[in-house]
Amino acid sequence: MKIGFLINPIAGLGGSVGLKGTDGLVEEALKRGAKPVACERAKKCMQELELDTSSVILTCSADMGENTMINQSQRYEVVYSFEGNSTSEDTKNACKTFLEAGVDLLLFCGGDGTARDVYSIVGKDIPVIGIPAGVKMHSAVFAISPGGAAKIVEHFAAGKAELRDAEVMDTDEDAYRRNELRMKVFGYAQTPYEPVLVQQGKSLFQSVSEEKAKEEIARFACEFMADGSLYILGAGTTTQKIAELLGLGEEKTLLGVDAVKNRELVGKDLNERELLRLLKKENENEKEKKGIFPVKLLVSPIGAQGFVFGRGNQQLSAKVIEKVGVENVIVLATPHKLSETPFLLVDTGSEELDKQLSGYVSVVCGYRMAQRKEVRRG
Repeated sequence: MKIGFLINPIAGLGGSVGLKGTDGLVEEALKRGAKPVACERAKKCMQELELDTSSVILTCSADMGENTMINQSQRYEVVYSFEGNSTSEDTKNACKTFLEAGVDLLLFCGGDGTARDVYSIVGKDIPVIGIPAGVKMHSAVFAISPGGAAKIVEHFAAGKAELRDAEVMDTDEDAYRRNELRMKVFGYAQTPYEPVLVQQGKSLFQSVSEEKAKEEIARFACEFMADGSLYILGAGTTTQKIAELLGLGEEKTLLGVDAVKNRELVGKDLNERELLRLLKKENENEKEKKGIFPVKLLVSPIGAQGFVFGRGNQQLSAKVIEKVGVENVIVLATPHKLSETPFLLVDTGSEELDKQLSGYVSVVCGYRMAQRKEVRRG
């Protein structure tokens, strides 16, 4: 069994710093204090991956694979080398090398942009599976977590995984930064399918009943948000509806993270560092008043995928969530979205936090209405 393995080292850099993507913005991301995440995510996968001695992993030099494979138990060979910083062309050229080497499966670490580059070369010639590490991961070729990717590879190598067509999607990042969600399906790759280990593609739910449900959720939220607490609003149309009813519709970012207090926008399109600064300031203000630290976090899961944290909202990092407190996370979703989502998922990068977030939670789904839904670790 030959398994191709590559990493896009810059994948996910723009997430925590609020850039909503990394394409063409590596320097800006680093300037804002971004830390690389892809190699660490790939390392987690390799630490859990167990293959028999007859299998070999074919990989790339340096940060595109070799550095992650050092000190791992799997047998590996470097078949593609590059110089300097890796680029999209290196991903494509590595895929060509894997095809020539006759790999049986291609395991890659990155986001939707990486998936698109991989698909542009391999098409349906060989099955692929992605280790999620990007800012945007709407494609259905990704495992739900690094550990999930390891299990899928093991099942495939043992001949226990069926293949399915999975959409490869990408978002126009420039439009995304302008709060416009423009998504396109670029094709269908072959992916080993494990229902609880592979994520679904993103779905957009839009109908009259959906809009009415969002308005009911927003009406309820406007009531409980009158308590004077600081509210952090995650991305999406449900939280945007809340801002609209608060009279902040023009100011709230559709795809960013914002903060509201006493019906006023006190933070817009915040990144991780700005959120932590805001939380610290709020804590200090409340201590001066001899009050509590009243902060709530309102989030809505991605349609069909079910991810509450870890997909498209990396600004809400483990550090931010821990400062807010798991007990102060409020999940919002329409009844239709919940009916189409078997369970919710979290992938914060912190196993301990994911464990705390797991279990059954009450999801606000209407005016003073809630449903119990299970949250699982990715």
